[in-house]
Amino acid sequence: MVSGLIASGRIRTRGVERAFRAVPRHLFLPELPSEQAYQDEAVATKWVDGVAVSSASQPSMMAIMLEQLELRPGHRVLEIGAGTGYNAALMSEVVGPAGSVVAVDIDEDLVQSAGEHLAAAGVPGVTLATRDGALGYPERAPYDRIVLTVGSWDIQPAWWRQLAPGGRLLLPLSVRGSQLSVALDLMPGPPPYLRGISVRSCAFVRLRGQGAGPESSRPLDTDGLAVQTGDQRELDTAGLRALLRSPGDERVSSVKLAAVDLWDGLGLWLAVREPNVCRLLVSAAASDRSPSLLPVGMDGGTVALLGERGLAVVVPCGHASAELDRRFPVAVRPYGPDGAGLADRLGGLLGAWAAAGRPSAAELRMRAYPSDTTPPPGAGSVLRKAHSQLVLDWPDNRVAPGLS
Repeated sequence: MVSGLIASGRIRTRGVERAFRAVPRHLFLPELPSEQAYQDEAVATKWVDGVAVSSASQPSMMAIMLEQLELRPGHRVLEIGAGTGYNAALMSEVVGPAGSVVAVDIDEDLVQSAGEHLAAAGVPGVTLATRDGALGYPERAPYDRIVLTVGSWDIQPAWWRQLAPGGRLLLPLSVRGSQLSVALDLMPGPPPYLRGISVRSCAFVRLRGQGAGPESSRPLDTDGLAVQTGDQRELDTAGLRALLRSPGDERVSSVKLAAVDLWDGLGLWLAVREPNVCRLLVSAAASDRSPSLLPVGMDGGTVALLGERGLAVVVPCGHASAELDRRFPVAVRPYGPDGAGLADRLGGLLGAWAAAGRPSAAELRMRAYPSDTTPPPGAGSVLRKAHSQLVLDWPDNRVAPGLS
């Protein structure tokens, strides 16, 4: 497993490599056969009403995030989302006896099992607590590093307060429907702000408790089709269903896409740039009946522009590639009376994204400010949340300002 993570570039530093080699992952997944525990796959570990609420993260994603954290011996670390305890063990190995790791989880049973796993692996020095992650753990603050291993819609005030000057917050953050692993360093200001250091695409179960964010998708039918707008604006789902019953002629694009562009690449670029962008989400069961940029048999969907009397949707020409990063031809399909104009607009945006070098999450620049401060003018698009404001742009400022 470790050799594969090194070969793929996920592990890049000696400290992270040593931690992965030292901590036996199978002891944190005792219900699995050992060979399965070392596969590069996420493993759901707790379900509520058929929904996974906790998991052992994919090793490659854990390696990416540990490299983003840039832990050092002696660092004080707070982890929100203890899970199996494996990530806390890895971090404890890196920070060493001079450092400390506190891991909190909202579920007492997960905290208890994490403690059992850490004891079985002989990992000392990790403090575990049952706590709502939105509140952090002020008893040991300030922290050099705060890391979330659950997806968050917002940056909670407690995390700002408990981060040491110059410290780093790493979290899977929701940005208009995409989830991004964002490393943010606390800067003195004025006003104080968090400056993005690195961004990677990711997919984590979502934070529960006081920090739980709003639902961003709404079902359109009972067959597995939903719409995601990236915000909570009013949406006429009945009208959208009616639009989908009146398709127009497709316009083949000169731009090819890959499945990963639904969330990264084009999907993210459009979601940040265009307030009227949405995603149509398709369950695996409905993937043979609805347009999707992912292959049939997988949960997926596509990107679209939504107007009051029309819709324009990116559709694959034929079948999407089974290789998620392999590009395939696409077209734009209009729906409804205003669909043609929206299709022209969406086709132009496809071309603009390709001409800009196909920007992706890794190139996105981000700064975060508390909600009660004013970001500097002209810094980029501003995405406002309950407790924070995100200022977003790409290196050549390819985002039109004013998004809210």
